[in-house]
Amino acid sequence: MAVIRHHVGKRLSEIAIHNGTVYLAGQIAEDTTQDITGQTREVLGHIDRLLGEANSDKSLLLSVQIYLSDMENFGGMNAVWDEWVAPGATPPRATVEAKLANPECLVEVVVVAAQKS
Repeated sequence: MAVIRHHVGKRLSEIAIHNGTVYLAGQIAEDTTQDITGQTREVLGHIDRLLGEANSDKSLLLSVQIYLSDMENFGGMNAVWDEWVAPGATPPRATVEAKLANPECLVEVVVVAAQKS
C-alpha cells in the first residue's frame, strides 16, 4: 500500500498516511507569545484540523507524545488536554520535558491515529 503525504515540505510532511494509520508531524503553536494554555489550545486545534484532512479525529488517537519545554507547565497543559480529549477514548500517552527546537515554544505534540472506516 502506498504512503500518502500532505503538506510536504523540504524537511517534513505534516501528515503521512499508510495502511489506515495517520502520522502527524510534531505540532507547535505559531503564536509563541501565548502561555502554556494558549499554546496547547492552538496545538490541539492544529491536530484537529490535520486529523480532519486525513479522515480521522481525536476519538481515533492511537498514541500521543507530548514534549514540554518545562515540566512546570504540566498542569496547565493537562487542564487544556482534559477539556479536549475524547471521553472514553484517551490514548496511550507520554509526556516528557525536552529542549525544543524553538525556545519560544512551550509544547510540541506528536500523534498517531487510525482513519475512519
